[in-house]
Amino acid sequence: MLRVTSNMMNSQLLLNLNRNARTMNDTQLQLATGRKINKPSDDPVGITYSLRYRAELSSNEQYQENVTSALSWLEFNDTVMTQAGEVVQRLRELSVKGANGSNPQEALNSINEEVMQLKEQLVDIGNSQFNGKFIFNGQNYDIKPFDFTTGEDGNLDISGAALVTTDHGLVNYSVGDSVQLPINVTGNEVFGSSTVKEDGTIEPDQDNIFAVIDRISAALASGDTAAISSELSNLDDRINKMLAVQANIGAKVNRIELMENRLGDLEVNLTDLQSKTEDGDYAEMLMQSKIQENVYNASLSVGAKIIQSTLVDFIR
Repeated sequence: MLRVTSNMMNSQLLLNLNRNARTMNDTQLQLATGRKINKPSDDPVGITYSLRYRAELSSNEQYQENVTSALSWLEFNDTVMTQAGEVVQRLRELSVKGANGSNPQEALNSINEEVMQLKEQLVDIGNSQFNGKFIFNGQNYDIKPFDFTTGEDGNLDISGAALVTTDHGLVNYSVGDSVQLPINVTGNEVFGSSTVKEDGTIEPDQDNIFAVIDRISAALASGDTAAISSELSNLDDRINKMLAVQANIGAKVNRIELMENRLGDLEVNLTDLQSKTEDGDYAEMLMQSKIQENVYNASLSVGAKIIQSTLVDFIR
């Protein structure tokens, strides 16, 4: 028959007290933090899901930031394209006016002056920057695409604008898992490109807007109304291509807005799953804390009766 000694009773009492105190402390920690998982040992399986949700939420947050940046870039592009379209439309109006054979040469010279001002305006638009990046120079967004020197007359020499070749690299934004979206358009797409001939010379395309302006300007200066009229079809071609580029920008904006909504929904779902995994039921934890507190107090009360025995109690 096993003899239960006072030392054994004291050891068992301390063990039970420590266990009850630890359980009560864990529940109080959950109440204080509002989380049922405060360390991996609380729920080894749950912590695995929790870490996964946190990683996915972090990635989702970065995608949302990318979407915001991409939308800002595209909206700026759309604004600049609208400005360029207005300039080219004004150029067409002047060309129609200049093609009228009843204009004296003085009137054509005045029109020519405005035409050259419009060319400078298009060069300024071609050098547009967003957050310090040139938007029409592809991946070389740190290099000014239409970079010209000042002429002897003190004005910017933009005579070579039609021969400029911008970088055709794509600026891709990661807006989702394995989803990369190019958000830039190049200067040659907007204003027209040029072709390198076999002899190494560069010839601008027929609807290159800067080449068209140069030909219109020369025709205005010489009073050749027929040549001015012949450029109207080239202007229309360039206007249609610019509208197509702007429509493509609008399509990308719509897609990114859909991605933005999708990422927002995903954030809500992941946050809800994380909450179900990590967060505790406050009412249940409060009830458990009260129960464990009563158990601990009862343990102390019982223990006080056990360990108060002394040698005198045994002699008695």
